[in-house]
Amino acid sequence: MGIRDEVRGFLASRRARISPEQAGIAVSHGVRKRRVPGLRREEVAMLAGVSVDYYVRLERGTLTGVSDHVLDAVARALQLDAAEHAHLRDLVRAGSMNSAERTRTVTSRVRPALQQTLDAIATPAWIRNGRSDFLAANHLGRALFSPMLETIVGTPNTARFVFLDQQAQDFYGDWGAIAAEMVAVLRAEAGRRPHDKKLTDLVGELATRSDYFRARWAAHDVREFRGGLKTLHHPGVGALELSWESLRLPADEGLTMSIYSAEPGSKTAERLQLLGSWASTLSAAAGSGDRRRNCGS
Repeated sequence: MGIRDEVRGFLASRRARISPEQAGIAVSHGVRKRRVPGLRREEVAMLAGVSVDYYVRLERGTLTGVSDHVLDAVARALQLDAAEHAHLRDLVRAGSMNSAERTRTVTSRVRPALQQTLDAIATPAWIRNGRSDFLAANHLGRALFSPMLETIVGTPNTARFVFLDQQAQDFYGDWGAIAAEMVAVLRAEAGRRPHDKKLTDLVGELATRSDYFRARWAAHDVREFRGGLKTLHHPGVGALELSWESLRLPADEGLTMSIYSAEPGSKTAERLQLLGSWASTLSAAAGSGDRRRNCGS
């Protein structure tokens, strides 16, 4: 889908969710039934202080010369939150990218210093890029996500795991919330990097193979998630109630580090210790098997 279609779909979906009453527009009950859900284009234009023709052209994806002032006014009229406002700006910026910006690649490697930082963290931690590729982790991070890492060929990707691997619905305590979060995060990334072919291919694959993903993607929802609580059901140690925080890495554009922790003294804290022992046992067993095979060859 091109930038114009993305802008059209996003603005139309945001317009449809707001009633005239929510926007502070009085509606006469004696008039005929409205044909469209939410606000009409002329109502958005009025609220934003622009001409109807200007807003119609904007919603159709004509982005040349659109100022930040106008975007801010449209964002207020449509009651966009911070993530949605940023997404609209990203789409407009993407429409004016030069060829060098369009071909800029997404980071898929983690510097040794970052891996050292991960290894120094005493709780599960991992690094991803905007496509949700699982690029690096510490010992506990790899152990925590072992259900995904054990079944993936090539670069692990959490979006593929969530939507295409049946294990994910057992692994995540609230799979529906995780899935909705994943779609919204990928939507935001698609606005920032609409010319990323690998991201486009990933979205196409997920939309083809997952009905849930396809329906959620069509809703044009975008969110930024920086922390919260997650329940994970690990096959080796059981249920884990984890707090998590995600930190963007300014020196490594596009990379995000996620760190998981447990309340001290809780069952989850005990199970995280057990997770480390569990992973070490598996690693030792795998190493022993490799040595036996080498001796027998």
